[in-house]
Amino acid sequence: MTTPTRTITPDVTVTVIVYNDAGRLPRAVASVLDQTHGNIEVVISDDHSTDATPEVARRLAASDPRVRYLRLPENSGGCSAPRNRALDIARAPYLMFLDSDDELPGESVELLLAAHREREIDFAMGAVERVRVDTGRTSTWMPHLVAERRTVDGIDAEPGLFFEHLSTSKMYKREFLDRHELRFPEGIHYEDQLFSAQAYCLAKSFTVIPEPVYRWYIAPFVAADDASISNQRHKLSNVRDRVHVQELIDEFLAAGGHAGVREDKDYKFLKHDFRMYAGDLPFRDDAWLAGFAEIVNPYLATLSPGAYARLPRPERVVLQLVRDGRLADARLAARGLGHAVAPRETATDASGAVYWGSVVPESDEARTELDLSDQELYARPFPGAQFRHEITAIERGPGATVDLSVRTYDPGLRLAVGPHVASLVVAPGRRRMTTPLRLDPVRPGVFEGRVRLDLAAAPLPVHGFDGVRHPMLQLQERSLRNTAVLLAPLDFPTLTARVGYRSGAAPHQVTLEPEGRGAGRLQIRWQPAGLTARVTHPVARRLATVSDGRVRNAVRLVKSALR
Repeated sequence: MTTPTRTITPDVTVTVIVYNDAGRLPRAVASVLDQTHGNIEVVISDDHSTDATPEVARRLAASDPRVRYLRLPENSGGCSAPRNRALDIARAPYLMFLDSDDELPGESVELLLAAHREREIDFAMGAVERVRVDTGRTSTWMPHLVAERRTVDGIDAEPGLFFEHLSTSKMYKREFLDRHELRFPEGIHYEDQLFSAQAYCLAKSFTVIPEPVYRWYIAPFVAADDASISNQRHKLSNVRDRVHVQELIDEFLAAGGHAGVREDKDYKFLKHDFRMYAGDLPFRDDAWLAGFAEIVNPYLATLSPGAYARLPRPERVVLQLVRDGRLADARLAARGLGHAVAPRETATDASGAVYWGSVVPESDEARTELDLSDQELYARPFPGAQFRHEITAIERGPGATVDLSVRTYDPGLRLAVGPHVASLVVAPGRRRMTTPLRLDPVRPGVFEGRVRLDLAAAPLPVHGFDGVRHPMLQLQERSLRNTAVLLAPLDFPTLTARVGYRSGAAPHQVTLEPEGRGAGRLQIRWQPAGLTARVTHPVARRLATVSDGRVRNAVRLVKSALR
């Protein structure tokens, strides 16, 4: 492939923004230079880095005539200024944006440029591949929005696309941005959301393609000080920034005559932005919760009732509890999001309506939002009945055992009065370990029991197990079973034990810990340990594909060889 020189006008300019990221910048730039469409320009826009980024960027520019280096005179603290300064000098009629810690898949430019050349559109967009840096697992961002190729004649035709608010998944026509004087808003965070909302509303048409055009690396457990802005939800300033951008979007919609999509935009905020904070509420202290409510409640009051009505009931409950200032209750309700967890208790009014929590709400709005009548707590078939299982105490036992005190809440009074036999179920391999426990009634709708969980007894695969499992609690009523998540205390100390050879599996280290996010379930982590992890793991994995009888003989052989 012939490398274009700077005297030839490039077809596409890709801006790579960077700040103190000398280590990953070469990977990002290489992903652009290696595109199947080679007539491109790369502008490295450096937000006044203080590490080795300038040296690395200059070396990259010197090594390929398609690369240019731009350094801002001072740090802007965001993504907007470096993107805008690069736009000022970009020479191509089509523009794309890339962050230095991400990459472009090899055909991104070719695919998006082809979409522009097929018909007159203002921008083209494609799928975003998300890569977890801790596990390597990949997924597609908002896959339902990019599942099929199509051209959309304005956002009014498909307002659900507000959920895909990334600027980096798109190739823009330069003339479109210039005609509308569309630039990234400087001095604020979450600039992508405002920029993308404006682009959607101003575009007469745009094309969606299903192929991946951006590779987004996600580091969910990076140190708080090093986390990206979107991963700093623990900061109240982050909440404030996100709400501020929503207000700017609302002002733009109103001024530009786009009120018809306001409900869809509000729904996106509730379903995506607020939902992310809601999942974190169980892990926030009282002061943070109070500050959070103070920031979000004035804005929540401005949103469309229709947007609230489109949410699942559990999300509406959390929202209303926050709006009512019932923050401790909101924390409890948030632990059930996504897991069909019942409240600890319910209240019933004179009409028979059932409400979340111990009191009947005072306002009409709260009664509407906290009404659980549609959840049918009293009438669901037993396998789908909602309970709440909580661990109230964790004590270490001998060896790799742990003693758990469990409390089950049954607000729908589905369980008969009297003791019940339940089971803890966990499956680190194909075979489940089931540990029975007895739940005794404490008062109507509440049961308690104790169980000793032997982590060494879990039937691990012969080739070992390196992963995480969350035990479930199973109830049985005649031939019917109900299986639900087991919530753990959020702050109990991590318990670690070494498990020797058992059932043919090599030694493992097993760790019991709180989940640390989401519902805060009980979490068990297994890791192959010691020399045997290096020696037997790949061997036994191959042996595991042999028939059962031969596996037993092979396992004995492996164990005897390693003694």
